Amino acid sequence: MKHSSGDSSFTPSDNPDHHPDRDLDTDLDKDLNGDTLREECGVFGIFGHPEAAAITALGLHALQHRGQEAAGIVSFDGHRFHSERRLGLVGDTFSRAEVIARLPGATAVGHVRYSTTGGTILRNVQPLFAELNAGGFAVAHNGNLTNGLTLRRELVRHGTVMQSTTDTEVILHLVAQSKRGRFIERYIEALRAIEGAYALVSLTNKKLIGARDPLGIRPLVLGELDGCPILASETCALDIIGAKYVRDIEPGEVIVFDDKGAEIHKPFPPMPPRPCIFEYIYFARPDSMVGGRSVYEVRKNFGAQLARESHADVDVVVPVPDSGVPAAIGYSQHSGVPFELGIIRNHYVGRTFIQPSQSVRELGVRMKHAPNRAAIEGKRIILIDDSLVRGTTSKKIVRMMRDAGAREVHFRLASPPIVHPDYYGIDLPDRGGLLAATHTIEQMRDIIGADSLAFLSIDGMYRAMGYNGRDPVNPKFSDHCFTGAYPTNLTDHSEIQSQPRQLSLLAEAS
Repeated sequence: MKHSSGDSSFTPSDNPDHHPDRDLDTDLDKDLNGDTLREECGVFGIFGHPEAAAITALGLHALQHRGQEAAGIVSFDGHRFHSERRLGLVGDTFSRAEVIARLPGATAVGHVRYSTTGGTILRNVQPLFAELNAGGFAVAHNGNLTNGLTLRRELVRHGTVMQSTTDTEVILHLVAQSKRGRFIERYIEALRAIEGAYALVSLTNKKLIGARDPLGIRPLVLGELDGCPILASETCALDIIGAKYVRDIEPGEVIVFDDKGAEIHKPFPPMPPRPCIFEYIYFARPDSMVGGRSVYEVRKNFGAQLARESHADVDVVVPVPDSGVPAAIGYSQHSGVPFELGIIRNHYVGRTFIQPSQSVRELGVRMKHAPNRAAIEGKRIILIDDSLVRGTTSKKIVRMMRDAGAREVHFRLASPPIVHPDYYGIDLPDRGGLLAATHTIEQMRDIIGADSLAFLSIDGMYRAMGYNGRDPVNPKFSDHCFTGAYPTNLTDHSEIQSQPRQLSLLAEAS
């Protein structure tokens, strides 16, 4: 099937091995990941390289941690756009030569996603593509629009036909309906209409465009390979392909690459940046640099600060793998308590490799984490994890440590208590589903079954980042999950609270 518009046409390809509406969130997957933070997605784009699709696939491999539900690539060969979008992991599809061969061209954009708006169905897999008057337009989005539902309602009211349930499609329609002359003016007009967090990588038949929200909530970096510009969510995507890191895209910046070079636009008034603190706590890969800081070193600093604030008399420090490892190293180095891999993680647990019975599902955590009895039996241990959401996995791990012979089990979290929901692309439950929002420290300790429980303080988190503490006037980071200080308008949330029935038809997009 081919569609033509202007001087471009589009060749889509859907995965024949998956039903379009298949839901990948199996009961087993929920058991294994029920207490895990999940971020919406990662983006990648390259302009002018003869192996654009293959390089994009490698970049998405490096960003796989940012989204494991679906992946997609759109390329442009000078005449036609080509698309491959799949449910599942990058390697499930894009490691095959025949798939890359179906993505010719010197320019490509790619995306990996978790779904925080719209279900896990093929029509929501990005990059999204549309034929506009000026030609094809593809967009990949990391983040979440806090007025996406409101804009969607207005677009539908004026006759727009939506093809997906993701907020990213709103951006396509805003660009399409703009009356501005130049494409970049239409693109910027669309950006001025949206609120929330976004890092965008977009592709037209002539340009690669990157854009970052005015507060820089979501990350986006610029790299270079063989003289070709690259845009990516993290520097680890540059490292995997041997590209040079150039700089971070600035908050509020729009950068356009074409055959003539780069064109920079700054359409928003400058304001103090508020990058998401969770990039350092959990989302970014430890080997990435975010905002000029080594994520690995920051997480070690979190652990060292945790040892200063809430040390316990124990024999060994045990990380909850993998995200708790750097903080546990920092805790061990500062406290002098030996570091041990008391939990071994199985990296090869498939999503749907079995259809387990309830009794097997109850053992789900052991499919992912197994105790290293030799390191913990008869010892007083302190478990270090990055964060606590619902507490379900933490409870199972504490029980596992006791069953393996640990004499005492103390639990420490390398971030403050999460007491507020997120609206910027983190898949967090509402306040009622957050354990720390509805329970005291002692109640939480009792629920997870630990001998003691403590979190990194908010000021301690900032000290670990190199500040004297949190500045309430200019807090430096978006820390709303801990403080409730949301850095943008929450238009959709406010309207849902006040007019739930009027938005009921849009519930599928939430």
